Amino acid sequence: MLCFVFVSANSQTADDIIQKYSKAMGGLTAFNAIKTMKMTGTVSTQGMDLPLTVQIINGKAVRNDVEVMGQSVINSYKDGKGWKINPFAGAPTATDMTPEELVDFKSQAMISNQLMDYKTRGHKVELLGQEDVEGIKTNKIKLTNKDDNKVTTYFISVADNTLVKSIGSREIQGQQMDVETFFSDLKEFNGLKFPMIRNQKIQGQTFQEIKMSTVDFNVPIDEKIFDKK
Repeated sequence: MLCFVFVSANSQTADDIIQKYSKAMGGLTAFNAIKTMKMTGTVSTQGMDLPLTVQIINGKAVRNDVEVMGQSVINSYKDGKGWKINPFAGAPTATDMTPEELVDFKSQAMISNQLMDYKTRGHKVELLGQEDVEGIKTNKIKLTNKDDNKVTTYFISVADNTLVKSIGSREIQGQQMDVETFFSDLKEFNGLKFPMIRNQKIQGQTFQEIKMSTVDFNVPIDEKIFDKK
């Protein structure tokens, strides 16, 4: 009997854990029911706190605006096409996104985390066991994106089924680097939960921290703001 109980308690699948995570955050159905979302906050990097605005048409478009020393850094995606303006990186006018960036922003255009509905999006998942993250026992799930085969590893708390950390590869200054994102300050809005703080690290060192202050659902958003200027 004891052996049977032990085996049953440890026979969770990746789907079991993902379903618990989705439920803990408010449920995939509720996330998919949102039409639009607008968030405001700050990006802290290199000693500066920069105003950030994120606008999303769920499943269709996303735009991020960061104000830097009187200038705007913009990333915009809609229906498979994207553009960016970054005067600090050689793109003072609207420039097409790279294929890698398009895959990233396609995911960001979904309000739910890609892990929640990985089957619908065609991704693959694999349970990699458990791992401690800064003293928190987590289930470790590997997700392989169908669009570019890139891997993101998610660490979900065993205790409350919330997302603690993710690891994914990003191109930074022309180099592929593993970025760790730590999620904290979980807050609820209309029954849905969002981590308001995302601390991003490379090789253990924080390179930027995103702090959201407002989250608003189903607000009017003009689709024209996503079109290339």
